[in-house]
Amino acid sequence: MSATPGSKGRLLQVLGIWFGVAVIIGNTIGAGIMRTPSEVARQLPTTSGYLLAWLLGGVYAALGVAALAELGVLMPRSGGQYVFARHVFGPFAGFVVGWSDWVSSCASAAAVSMVVAEYASVFVRPTPGVVPALALAIVLVFTGLLWRGVKSSELTVQTLTMIKVIALVGLPLVAFAMGDRAPEASTTIASAGALTVGGVVLAMQAVIYSYDGWTGVLYFSAEVKDPARDIPRSMFGGVAAVFVIYMLLVGSFVYVLGIGGVAADTFPAARIAGVIFGETGGTILRIIVIVTGLSAVAPIIMMASRVPYAMAGDGLFPRRAAVVNAGGTPTGTLAASSLLAVGFIVTGTFSQVIAIAAFFFVLQYVMSFSALFVLRRREPDRPRPYRAIGYPVTTAISWLGGVAFLVGAIVQDQRNSVIAIAILAACYPVYRVLRLPRTAEQPVERVHRGG
Repeated sequence: MSATPGSKGRLLQVLGIWFGVAVIIGNTIGAGIMRTPSEVARQLPTTSGYLLAWLLGGVYAALGVAALAELGVLMPRSGGQYVFARHVFGPFAGFVVGWSDWVSSCASAAAVSMVVAEYASVFVRPTPGVVPALALAIVLVFTGLLWRGVKSSELTVQTLTMIKVIALVGLPLVAFAMGDRAPEASTTIASAGALTVGGVVLAMQAVIYSYDGWTGVLYFSAEVKDPARDIPRSMFGGVAAVFVIYMLLVGSFVYVLGIGGVAADTFPAARIAGVIFGETGGTILRIIVIVTGLSAVAPIIMMASRVPYAMAGDGLFPRRAAVVNAGGTPTGTLAASSLLAVGFIVTGTFSQVIAIAAFFFVLQYVMSFSALFVLRRREPDRPRPYRAIGYPVTTAISWLGGVAFLVGAIVQDQRNSVIAIAILAACYPVYRVLRLPRTAEQPVERVHRGG
């Protein structure tokens, strides 16, 4: 393949299955799992309903993997779901998906860095501005680590993810072993009202949000050694690992606290840590949250840099930013991503961006599931080393789930949804103004097969 204009190096095809698994775990499991269980328990006030929701969330994520893994293998190009939208629905769809994904990813990196900084601030000298200063340091340190090359980035992500897994598996196992089981009477919430459709929708939204992140390896499709084998295996492996960790965590919460206790405490993990470890429980939980957050920042920044890199090859992002160093890192777009994350930290606007971006996240999934249907009809004879398991039924379920989630988001958060729709409407004139005069008809991306 020819190089993207402005590129000095090339992406390296050196990443394996374990990197893909680590990226999915790191990108998926953040601070959300520490808080969402209480919301789910309030909406589903029985132990069986509560656990079933988390089980169904894992099944839904697996169905999504079954569909999008086919697209990742079919189009092994780094850049995430932007690649599918641009190829199937054209440059404007790619523009919307790419820019919204990039901006929201940078906002997510800023948000996670701020959470880590808040929890870490108690271990340093309390001075005004220490939290944003720590958050900035986190972003800049990881940028430096990722800058060195894709192999060192792989080691960073895998090491931090391994520490996260040990911590998040260790906490519930200790809870089961040392915690006293909650009384049988606490398997329901006595004061809870009747189960409602709205409550089920809200609970499943929280669960599916917690599982979101299983597309992580698709941002590096061109850098995976054997896409046909490694992409599906890493995606299914990553979702399976997240599922096991989540079921251990939420199971330990209800085991020790009962469903009523989980619903009553917005941070059940902290309460469990206090029950098991006493006065040191708060410190232990704080360290777990810090480790969990740090292991998410690295893959998010790394993923964010791949989206504008792919867009640059199609003329939807400045081509001069598509500079790759000898280590296989797209340094131009990595720098741009880090600077945007820093901007969100300094201005404190990341929360608003993430709230609005939730609409676009779901829209991206719906478009990707639709792309699979379109490509099966448009290119039926194209070689498919991997085919979606259970297609078209499983893909249709995923598509319907995405649409239902999107409708629920519009109903439950009308203000941000209206803003998102307005932004979507305004995208076209902006796209026409910003689009470079000459857009490549075919994606250009130079990849070196590393040893």
